[in-house]
Amino acid sequence: MSKTFTAIDFELATAKYSSVCAVGIVDVVDGDIVNEFYSLVQPPQNKYMWQTSRVHGIKPKHTASAPTFIELFPSIRDILVSKHMVAHDELLDRSVLKETMGFYDLAYEDLGLASMWDCTSKIYRSLGFERTKLSICCELMGVELKHHDALSDARATAELYLKVDDAIEMKKLG
Repeated sequence: MSKTFTAIDFELATAKYSSVCAVGIVDVVDGDIVNEFYSLVQPPQNKYMWQTSRVHGIKPKHTASAPTFIELFPSIRDILVSKHMVAHDELLDRSVLKETMGFYDLAYEDLGLASMWDCTSKIYRSLGFERTKLSICCELMGVELKHHDALSDARATAELYLKVDDAIEMKKLG
């Protein structure tokens, strides 16, 4: 497994994948976290569902003056372009990035990312972990987590990815 990668996590304001309200990105080079990026993001019309706000605590008042995704995109683009991507829920986070970019008429293909990213949930499931929710994997592997905080989730995902060898040893020992 590569020790150089970028982990990402999004929080959503509604059930729509284009409703990003927070993003956390962690760059890892040779096993060391070298850069972290976090921003609140104003979702379209700054619209929220109470159910999502209940999960992550972000409300319209928090993102009223936050940049929109299109305003934030140049910074995100520079961090993501041509990177080896990792997410805990790869399908969700990759889909969120694609759909949000599409909503703003940005070409996802221009990022030069793989068609599928590494998924820590799937990796840990393949190692025999019965439940692979981020909070559970973090607890089992001793990774600090403030769940549903995009940067904490991205950092925890990066740390879980770096601890795969430890997880393999743990499973061997029973």
